[in-house]
Amino acid sequence: MALPQLTDEQRKAALEKAAAARHARAELREKIKKGEVSLESVLNSDDPIASRMKVSTLIESLPGYGKAKAAKIMDELGISATRRVQGLGVRQREQLLEALTILEALTK
Repeated sequence: MALPQLTDEQRKAALEKAAAARHARAELREKIKKGEVSLESVLNSDDPIASRMKVSTLIESLPGYGKAKAAKIMDELGISATRRVQGLGVRQREQLLEALTILEALTK
């Protein structure tokens, strides 16, 4: 499938839109890392930025979690590495919250 031919203005607008989305996603990750936004609120959010975020990126945004821990949790719960927050089922959301709550309690 060939890519559509965009005018210079359309290309510029698309690049600006993508940059704005990356910036908003980075802000959300920072708020999660600082504890200003909870995992539960992101999982239950209707915000398109939050819902389009990869689950692995979301977990990695949590304080004390990196790529290895995120991959281990997702593997244990059977969540695909490419899954986005909006694609999680109700049971997967519950399992993710439960697993991270237990891990957080154990590290305190």
